[in-house]
Amino acid sequence: MRKYVSLGQVPSLNSQLSPLNYSVPVTADEIQRLIEDATFDYTMGDNAAALAKLGRATAAAPASFEAWHALAEVNFSLRHFDDALAAAEQAHALASGDLFINTTLSRIWMEKGDKAKAEHFGAQAKIQTWKDQLKNPDAAKGGL
Repeated sequence: MRKYVSLGQVPSLNSQLSPLNYSVPVTADEIQRLIEDATFDYTMGDNAAALAKLGRATAAAPASFEAWHALAEVNFSLRHFDDALAAAEQAHALASGDLFINTTLSRIWMEKGDKAKAEHFGAQAKIQTWKDQLKNPDAAKGGL
């Protein structure tokens, strides 16, 4: 089923869209494609395109954990720690038990100089690893 989202209402996207008030079809596959394209753009050094695509993905699908997490990681890598934190917090709100978002938040807080928060999220990541090992002990036996 297609969901239509008005992107003209998203201030950060207004400069990228013309005309400003139109709706675009958004499916899970289209969001995934945006995330994959943004990842490719980032790896090729086109950071602006990557951020723009992830901005479109998060605006069109605010419940997409993957889009928010990718946005957090790209911003972190670019050393935009405040933007990385905002995106990571959105992802965390969607999947607080995810190992990787807790690791991302730990890394962000460490860079921002808050060791206590960094350790908190690092511990949450470790707890999630233990939970995963308890659920699937055979997978844990072989290690990495």
